[in-house]
Amino acid sequence: MNSIRGTLLKNKSLAEYTSWRVGGPADLVFIPSDIDDVSNFLKNFPDQSVLWLGLGSNVLIRDGGVSGAVIVTQGALHEIKQIDTHLIYADAGVACAQLARHSARLSLTGLEFMAGIPGTVGGALAMNAGCYGGETWPVVHSVEVINRLGERKKRFAAEYEASYRHIKKPAEEWFLGAYFQLKSGDKEHSLNEIRTLIEKRNASQPTGLPNCGSVFRNPPNDFAGRLIESCGLKGFAMGGARVSEKHANFIINETNATAKEIESLILHVQKTVEREKNIKLIPEVCVIGKY
Repeated sequence: MNSIRGTLLKNKSLAEYTSWRVGGPADLVFIPSDIDDVSNFLKNFPDQSVLWLGLGSNVLIRDGGVSGAVIVTQGALHEIKQIDTHLIYADAGVACAQLARHSARLSLTGLEFMAGIPGTVGGALAMNAGCYGGETWPVVHSVEVINRLGERKKRFAAEYEASYRHIKKPAEEWFLGAYFQLKSGDKEHSLNEIRTLIEKRNASQPTGLPNCGSVFRNPPNDFAGRLIESCGLKGFAMGGARVSEKHANFIINETNATAKEIESLILHVQKTVEREKNIKLIPEVCVIGKY
């Protein structure tokens, strides 16, 4: 146990680690010092189930919390480095917006869209996150992964099957970081594109309020937000949770909402759209834990 150098917390509430600011406790919360520390932790706690959290922006943790261990990467696994002219590496805990700006300052183009993703590299890899016409996996060259035994290896992008907001990967194997294959670009042009994207996001999304990002995937040839709004659900509330007036595919924690209230609102929106539009919206957010 002396080999673990990070912070280990017992029966710790997960609310502060999620962008919705809700969630019950985990048996263990581990904030590693570096990637070697993650490996040592997995080897020291072989019987614990493991959940990974970055910015907690695509997850709803129920009020009863989760059994097992939660590894928090944001602020811990934060290395970014340029490998060669067009290849850049980023740890799983690096914020997507930070990576977008960093690569632009190196006059590399291809990651500008990441400035609009409210999560970390690890989360973006796990769900093939995207926005404004860009997706994560088309620019991935290879990834560093770790399994439940704490063993690390490198895999190439061709070993994975990526689709809309989904990546098919081995069970109990997690992303530690990724190498991104980019192109030479103009620094000022890329930084201006990022600024424009962020301004567009701030104007159209409730970025200043606790939310998880987009709640539902967009159905083929349509937009979840448009469907939800057309059902008259903008502003609809359950307890402290409310469908955003700014963008109907966002649910905000307006006044000390519980995870149960947020989940109930998600289900209400889903059922209403299915009843009125005959379209079943598929949640983009992962709902985890005990009631």
